[in-house]
Amino acid sequence: MKKTLRATSLILAGLFSAGMLPYSLSAQTTTTDQKGWHALFDGSTLNGWKAVGGKAPYTVEDGAIVGRMTKKTPNSFLITEAEYGDFILELDVKLEGSQTNSGIQTRSHFDAAANNGQGRVYGRQMEIDPTPRAWTGGVYDEARRGWLYPVDLNESAKSLYKSNAYNHYRIEAIGDELKTWVNGVPVASVIDTIDRKGFIGLQVHSIPEDLDGQKVYFKNIRIQTTNLKPKSSTNNIHIVNLQPNQLSKSEKKDGFKLLFNGQNANEWRSVRSDKFPSQGWSVGNGTITVLKSDGGESTNGGDIITKDKYAAFDLSFEFKLSPGANSGVKYFVTLKEQTNGSAIGLEYQILDDEKHPDAKLGREGNRTLASLYDLKTSNREGRARRPIGEWNRGRIVVTPDNQVTHYLNGIKMLSYQRGSQEFKELVAKSKYKDWEAFGEAKEGHILLQDHGDNVSFRNIKIKKIK
Repeated sequence: MKKTLRATSLILAGLFSAGMLPYSLSAQTTTTDQKGWHALFDGSTLNGWKAVGGKAPYTVEDGAIVGRMTKKTPNSFLITEAEYGDFILELDVKLEGSQTNSGIQTRSHFDAAANNGQGRVYGRQMEIDPTPRAWTGGVYDEARRGWLYPVDLNESAKSLYKSNAYNHYRIEAIGDELKTWVNGVPVASVIDTIDRKGFIGLQVHSIPEDLDGQKVYFKNIRIQTTNLKPKSSTNNIHIVNLQPNQLSKSEKKDGFKLLFNGQNANEWRSVRSDKFPSQGWSVGNGTITVLKSDGGESTNGGDIITKDKYAAFDLSFEFKLSPGANSGVKYFVTLKEQTNGSAIGLEYQILDDEKHPDAKLGREGNRTLASLYDLKTSNREGRARRPIGEWNRGRIVVTPDNQVTHYLNGIKMLSYQRGSQEFKELVAKSKYKDWEAFGEAKEGHILLQDHGDNVSFRNIKIKKIK
């Protein structure tokens, strides 16, 4: 019998290498193929895996690992007993229904004492999201930092997921980079600074009681850990780089440049002169910081602007607010208005919405965080905002046809057409109504605002869009 099984296995392996068998069969009959793929699931047992966290059961049915959604239990995970550093992982997943989600944990960890002794998995997860939000392939930091790569950053990928069917996923975790693919198309790219090793996990999410019994199916789970050959992302997807004040090779290739290198302010000058302010700002420890003064507009060091001007661009930045603070990132600043206070321009509002009174002024919340100041209100739903004192990621994209989008921590907060009739009507109802053709300049400076409150900036980078 042993000789017969060995001969059959050799025959099947030979047929697979010749392209005559699907991966699903070969993965269940061979350990490692000629390209270095290793099966994490043998097709019939849960050997090499263990359940942690919630109490949702995992079984094997018809060559797939099946997780059953279970009411009154927190997120449940089936995790590998082994830990992995650099790897390429591929698998197929089918999720029943469209009212909950699932995910694949990568380089993750388990805190056995958390969650009242039930334990808690934490670490980066590739999201599987059949809901209308459609963030499948995004990257979420489970039980820790929240969303790192919402798929608002790659909207074309929102149509890739196939409902109630097996979808194919690829995850590359190589060095500090994590990249995801859904059905062969690249979705997310994150460069992170933590967790170089950890387990892989399959999630069954906590659910409302009416979803009890629905299933998640996982099959064809295979991994490479040596001789890794990453795929190249050919559609220039946005990269979330969490390494402060650094550009990756891909970002440089895509045309980004740093507006702040963490050491000096050579790309910036005062709105009042060609030099950087001698007071009111500090540069050091990887940040540009507005120093606390009287909370007034441009009464201490004053605003600073980029030395260069920009038309269509992709600008990203990180900011950290102190309690009750107010600031802003302005764009299309021309300085032609000759104001005494802060310079005039379109403004991505930066504000402590809870403690600063400006959040209650304006119209319908259009002076709150990530809003187009005094013109258009940001999306205030969801989990975009991080607590005061933590770093938040802002992003402003202006296309050559003047479509403008604000993001906060990767989540789209608003969009508008600069110069459109709708835009002109917003201006006519705002504090900018008396400025001729406000916000319609062909190009302008980027500005960091001194509003007399302590606010820090870092990781400021920009790409000109042609």
